[in-house]
Amino acid sequence: METVEWRVEFDAAVTFSNGGSLRVEGFRLDIPGEDISDAALGELFVRHLGLLMVGTVAIGGKRLIRESHKGSRGADASGPVSRKVVELGRVICDDMITHPGVSGPQISDHLSRITLVANTGVGIGGVADLEGIVVRLTGADDPAIERAALAAHEVTGRAVLIHTGWDRHWGSEDYLHGHPYLTADAVDWLVAQRPALVGIDSRNIDGTGPAHTALLAAGIPIVEHLFGLNRLPPNGFRFHAAPLAVAGVGTYPVRAYAVVGG
Repeated sequence: METVEWRVEFDAAVTFSNGGSLRVEGFRLDIPGEDISDAALGELFVRHLGLLMVGTVAIGGKRLIRESHKGSRGADASGPVSRKVVELGRVICDDMITHPGVSGPQISDHLSRITLVANTGVGIGGVADLEGIVVRLTGADDPAIERAALAAHEVTGRAVLIHTGWDRHWGSEDYLHGHPYLTADAVDWLVAQRPALVGIDSRNIDGTGPAHTALLAAGIPIVEHLFGLNRLPPNGFRFHAAPLAVAGVGTYPVRAYAVVGG
């Protein structure tokens, strides 16, 4: 079940004690409940941006939004969380299609036989118990995921799960075409930052670019076809995805899940 979370959109005017000012419009932050005072929001805004020598903060145009948290810095928005396991992979079923032109699995009652291509469901090189973060990019108009969309996040050594919302198209022709993907610049940034893994909730992390080649060459496994990333907090969970030990294949289905809290 999806957790109900709230964010706030607002305008802010900041003055600094050593001179200068800052104005923003339509800024959004995570909040711990469904309301927040102007004073508390001003403090949260200052912490989020790491502003120093602040004189005054004036808040205006405040609007509460029911929306998944994106991991605002300085905001302890999640509160205590009991331990739970969140499934992030699809159930493999007969004739399931995940890529155009790739036949789906065939499941037989005889000896419980399953015939499938390795690139079925969630494919990965194999990892377990990684610290995870979610990069929320839902609502973006452009399928291209640029470096700037990732740069605010601390990704080194973590499983970076990119939440685009594309999994809503699962099972339809739309899922197979026009999917979100990483640009070459975003891939270069990830390679330099050295995450433990990169995952996405679309069928392919590549558009026409070098994502698979560059990430795998850098020893960074890739997970595709994830779903339900909206059920994860922005951070504070452990990601698991381990395949069977099969020699000679570059991708294989896994049981992808996250352990939250506890």
